[in-house]
Amino acid sequence: MIRILLAEDSRFLRLATERALARAGYDVCSAVDGEEAVRLARERLPDLILLDMLLPKMSGLDVLTALKKETSTKRIPVVIMTAMSKANAARLQDEGAFGFLEKSDMELDKGSQKILAAVREILEKISSGQVSSTSV
Repeated sequence: MIRILLAEDSRFLRLATERALARAGYDVCSAVDGEEAVRLARERLPDLILLDMLLPKMSGLDVLTALKKETSTKRIPVVIMTAMSKANAARLQDEGAFGFLEKSDMELDKGSQKILAAVREILEKISSGQVSSTSV
């Protein structure tokens, strides 16, 4: 079973995403802040991390940097989930982000189809060995 770590401080987005992924058969664990995200990534070594950029305690960028510095977590693909523009995409790619999801494009208030399709597409790219970052 594919393990996904979701780091999201918005209760609505976290619960909606978590439920959708779990119903689709993924093993999901969630973090509500950056420190918890780093701890859970180290403990559980997920196959994919969905990371919000604006987290309490530690920013998403700080989480990404910490994960990419550690031997045990540096190979885990991290997909940035953000409501901000993709203006920082190049910098985040340089820091090790695998891909980007814009929260507004996911339309979680209208159902889970788009987030599930995006995660499937990301996982297909990971399994095919595509290493370059992508925007979904």
